[in-house]
Amino acid sequence: MRRLLFIVPLLLFVALVGYFFVALEPGRNSTDLPSTMIGKPAPDFSLPGLPGSPNANGQFVKLGFSKQDMAGRVVVLNFFASWCVPCRVEHPVLMGLGPTANTPVVGIAYKDKPEDALAFLKEYGNPYLAIGVDLDGRTAIDFGLYGVPETYVIDKTGVIRLRHVGPLTAEAVAREILPLVAELSAR
Repeated sequence: MRRLLFIVPLLLFVALVGYFFVALEPGRNSTDLPSTMIGKPAPDFSLPGLPGSPNANGQFVKLGFSKQDMAGRVVVLNFFASWCVPCRVEHPVLMGLGPTANTPVVGIAYKDKPEDALAFLKEYGNPYLAIGVDLDGRTAIDFGLYGVPETYVIDKTGVIRLRHVGPLTAEAVAREILPLVAELSAR
């Protein structure tokens, strides 16, 4: 019994040291959140639209959005909400992303009242060519969403190629999004 009292704390200490050794590995980004969806087809979804004002290009936004609407083109899909403070931070970056990436940017209003999402877009501008409303969060769950904002790049065949967790920055767009969109668009 005395040996067990000595061995158990020793084993716990070794396990803890092993955990910290892996967690504090040099070059490891602790903010990376793995996604099992990368390289897999986007989930099937069909969402009602958010009626309202034209986007920044003066085009009227398509009412509703589904997986079928993405077929044959590269799409940047952004989950957002009016109640989300980081969404407000990333919004200026989104406003310039569509024209810069030369690809559609689509929004999904996550668990947001349509009138609140519409007020948000009227105040900050509308970067989206289409907007779907995910009131119950089912589509977000199917995508494996951790929280808003999250942005996905989906290729012409409907496969998820990138997931960016958190607010987009100009640096992340230049480093991750634009090169990938250019590569996928060229295929």
